[in-house]
Amino acid sequence: MKIIIAGAGEVGFHLAKLFSYESHAITLLDIDEDRLEYANKHLDIKTLIGDATLPSSLKEADVVHSDMVIAVTSNQSINISVCVFAKQMGAGRTVARVSNQELLDFHQLESDKVIDMKALGIDEMISPEALAAKEVEMLLNQSAFTDTFKFDDGALTMMGLTLRSKAPFIGNTVEEAADIFPGLHFVPIALQRYGTQLTIIPRGDTIFKRGDRVYFITDSEGVEELYKLTGAEKRSIKKVMILGGSNIGRTLAKKLCKKNFSVKMIEKDHKKATHLANILPDALVINADGRNVEILKEENISKMDAFIAVTEDSETNIITCLVANSKGVRKTIALVENMDYFQLSHSIGIHSLVNKKLLAANSIFRYLRKGDVIAMTKLNNMNAELLEFVVKANSKVTNSKIVDIDFPRTAVVGGVIRDGKGIIALGDFKIREGDRIVVCTLPKSIKSVENLFC
Repeated sequence: MKIIIAGAGEVGFHLAKLFSYESHAITLLDIDEDRLEYANKHLDIKTLIGDATLPSSLKEADVVHSDMVIAVTSNQSINISVCVFAKQMGAGRTVARVSNQELLDFHQLESDKVIDMKALGIDEMISPEALAAKEVEMLLNQSAFTDTFKFDDGALTMMGLTLRSKAPFIGNTVEEAADIFPGLHFVPIALQRYGTQLTIIPRGDTIFKRGDRVYFITDSEGVEELYKLTGAEKRSIKKVMILGGSNIGRTLAKKLCKKNFSVKMIEKDHKKATHLANILPDALVINADGRNVEILKEENISKMDAFIAVTEDSETNIITCLVANSKGVRKTIALVENMDYFQLSHSIGIHSLVNKKLLAANSIFRYLRKGDVIAMTKLNNMNAELLEFVVKANSKVTNSKIVDIDFPRTAVVGGVIRDGKGIIALGDFKIREGDRIVVCTLPKSIKSVENLFC
């Protein structure tokens, strides 16, 4: 496929990286020469200096022969303009990154549309802020876990956590743990040793160690088992403090209030705080500087079940989460803009980091693959992807047992959804047409895994 990406920031770069694994013809278009030079050094793609809102730049990028144009600059108006122009010049599908929730709502409503975005030339809209709010909400629902993702409304669920000393299978291999605890409803799919950045796809001889960050796939019956066998504590979260009245903070507060959470929001800008108080009548909005530890103490931070920092400053979010953690808050979640920070969460004591740019890039990538890959997420803090495939009649895996399939060693089947029911499938499980297979893989093996499901 020929894909044009307008915007060489972190979203655009990560997208180009994902697509480059699959040998697509990628053109990265931006006015920033330094960003393009960095992309040139690290990715096997074509880069082009130019203003994507100018027809001449789109023409130079060969937009007329493009299968997809993805506009992911930090400016919503530019992204919309790029998609409109690209569509009229002959582009295939178009995707625009937006920040305004109102635009997203108009686009998603099938009835009573005020504005038909597709008629304008925009096939899909992605809001990093909306995705981040949804991600935080999901993390709060599974409070003991640091990362979650649901397949088919929970038929299978991915959960990530750090193994504590009381986890009973520490010191055992994956194979030994399966023998000691037969009949379990979950399977490990990825692991990272404490203090390292190396992502391991667990095999039978992989040993569980204290401090390991492990991701599991579980069915509906396995959630309680995971709590017991990993040493995780099940906690009820009702009192939530949100730092920052950004789009993410506002969206999240509105959702949590509807679910009867007790929400306290701190916003330092007086005008913004007043506006938030008017539109969030069920939340307590405080006009104060949340970086002030004394203010946090006065607002009883130690009595909160969760502290969520979503200001526009990553450092503020990280520091205030560390303060909350030191005051005994059981769940801390920080929004970070810099993807480099994404590797630091557990080594510095924050329970979960959320990067809206990474969420947006993965969501766009999934949209492109719709039909082959029906769900996808990147594992938080790890270099691994989680993919869901539908098995076709002519797929190479159809009517084969998992043990007989030539999977790369850097990929593993996490589970199967058959007739709406989640199954933790072992080696002797026979795959049938129509099954939905969840696979965890390192990026370098995505293409090999996809070929099995062609």
